[in-house]
Amino acid sequence: MTDEEIETLTALSRSRTEPARRVSRAAMLLAYREIPSFFAVGRRLGAHHQTVQRCVERAAADGALAALDERPRPGKEPVITPAAKAWLVSLACDKAREHGYPHELWTTRLLARHAREHGPEAGHECLARLVQGTVCKLLGQEEIKPHKVRYYLENRDAEFEQKMAEVLYVYREVQVLKKAAARSKKSDKPVAIVSYDEKPGIQAIATTAPDLPPVPGVHATFARDHEYKRHGTLSLSIGLQILTP
Repeated sequence: MTDEEIETLTALSRSRTEPARRVSRAAMLLAYREIPSFFAVGRRLGAHHQTVQRCVERAAADGALAALDERPRPGKEPVITPAAKAWLVSLACDKAREHGYPHELWTTRLLARHAREHGPEAGHECLARLVQGTVCKLLGQEEIKPHKVRYYLENRDAEFEQKMAEVLYVYREVQVLKKAAARSKKSDKPVAIVSYDEKPGIQAIATTAPDLPPVPGVHATFARDHEYKRHGTLSLSIGLQILTP
């Protein structure tokens, strides 16, 4: 080992922040340099002699500093192919009712069932045993949440600013009248402030724009405009004797 490697290993063997396996392996290499015996080093450091042997042999083959880390292991072939994953993500960006379901949006359970039933016929045999947890994992990687709706705001009224100013003026005028009434004990011109709001029955409403589907890397959920249009209301009447006390 070079002087630089010995200095680095010495610093690592005394470190309190490095991972324990790196500290232990650095101590093994330094101890073996002094006592070239696997059994003696293992007895001193409280490790098995085979552990010391593997560390020393790795240092002899790849270098002292390389022996401090794990060897890269070959990755396992993904069970779900990239094409199947792309098909699933594309499916999640549609609405469930577009595929014959009564649900408007997908649930991960429904999406997994649909993929199991229709994935193999689309050429993705790896989806035949797809489970809900894997669907959540795959959609999480693409940051897609097809079961949620996010509302967005789009200004479609050219006179919005003028109308907004009129409403804010009314609120400001009410504040001025309240302050004036508080300062004057006996006002010559009494002011009555009346506030009212509609109380409709069961509303039949619809969206004014189609929902925007999820887009990987842009937004994870379906996006729906907060504006809506009304198709009227439904009032439910029950048998009450209004005039009787």
